[in-house]
Amino acid sequence: MPLDSADIPVETRCDVLVIGGGPAGSTAAALLAEKGRHVVLLEKDRHPRFHIGESLLPLNLRIFERLGVQEEMAAIGVYKPGARFVSDEHGKHTAFSFAAGLNQDYTYSYQVRRSEFDEILFRRAHAAGADAREGVRVLDVALDARGGHLVMARGEDGAMQAFRARYVVDASGRDTMLATAMGSKARNPHNNTAAIYGHFHGVAPFGEQEDGNITIHLFDHGWFWMIPLQNDVMSVGVVSNPAFFKRRRGAVESFFLETLRSVPSVARRIEGAELVSDVTTTGNYSYASKVMHGDGWLMAGDAYAFLDPVFSSGVLLAMASAEMGAEVADTWLDDPARAAGMARAFERKVKRAIGSLSWLIYRINKPVLRDMFMEPRNRFRMREGLVSLLAGDVHANANRQMPVLAFKAAYHALNVAYRFGYRLRPEGLVKVPPATPAAAG
Repeated sequence: MPLDSADIPVETRCDVLVIGGGPAGSTAAALLAEKGRHVVLLEKDRHPRFHIGESLLPLNLRIFERLGVQEEMAAIGVYKPGARFVSDEHGKHTAFSFAAGLNQDYTYSYQVRRSEFDEILFRRAHAAGADAREGVRVLDVALDARGGHLVMARGEDGAMQAFRARYVVDASGRDTMLATAMGSKARNPHNNTAAIYGHFHGVAPFGEQEDGNITIHLFDHGWFWMIPLQNDVMSVGVVSNPAFFKRRRGAVESFFLETLRSVPSVARRIEGAELVSDVTTTGNYSYASKVMHGDGWLMAGDAYAFLDPVFSSGVLLAMASAEMGAEVADTWLDDPARAAGMARAFERKVKRAIGSLSWLIYRINKPVLRDMFMEPRNRFRMREGLVSLLAGDVHANANRQMPVLAFKAAYHALNVAYRFGYRLRPEGLVKVPPATPAAAG
């Protein structure tokens, strides 16, 4: 947004300015401040504030340990041993325990209220020495690696604030500050979905008692999540394609409740439950920026790319990319030439992690992949490899990748069989005419 020179206040100079006080921004700010850098962290809202993305992955625990917040996260979280997938079409469910994965270093995670989770991370950045400001919205970034990047923001009182930063980390989440300004943001053509969600009291556990698993209920048009939180709260949402949501007539809340009641396994659990929050919608889930970094700046977390949340990868990808990005920024401040190579490696790692999860995400609505989830085999350690992906072990070394490659090979083989009318069942491949031949892919 162009500003009149008379409106520009005195500039605050800093080594690094971080846009966004979510998991990515707070992680990067804390790590850089601990290295002695002068860091300014700007968050447009005030903590605590509601946010979706409440189910974490085991590999998050490693970063909690590095930040020294593991005990605080345990205190606010519901113990999460794994993930459960339910299919009314198959008439069954399958649970995947993180303890059964290839990586035995981290075998559980947590379900958290993001309002509490994000506030802990933001306060950690402040405690580490970052100048962490809330209620400050970034309006414009003029990138200038030589003279310093000029960042203009507005506080809650309407007063303008100016910052001259040697390095900028864009962790603005789905606001995608830099990608939007550069015109580099592109929707992912493979996954154009939307979601409706809310919080409930009194949702029935899947079994006799709540076990802490996230439960994914599959249905013809997408999937539902059920995430148990503390104090008998269940986060419930439905993810589907725009065509399904265009069926809505009337209020969003009514459509949401009707959709929940339309799937037997979901309807059973919400019978008698009470909606205790607003019903929220969000669209265009999957996107990516065509560029990730440049001279004196980078994007971390959702500011660069966002995936469909079916495998709960968002917070882990955000924090892991911020952790790597902080190393790039710290090096650039002293040696830009050396940091250039690190930035390229950073980009490769982030894209590889996204690619590993995207392969599954693009196929979650395909009959073949759903068959494999409901009838998991461990030949060539395929199930263990799948669990490791579901746990967020997306930077695994080569020997851990082999079971994943075997899983993919099995998928492609079963996909060929599907085209000839065969489906995977408990007894093996069975001749069952597919309902929609075009669904394979």
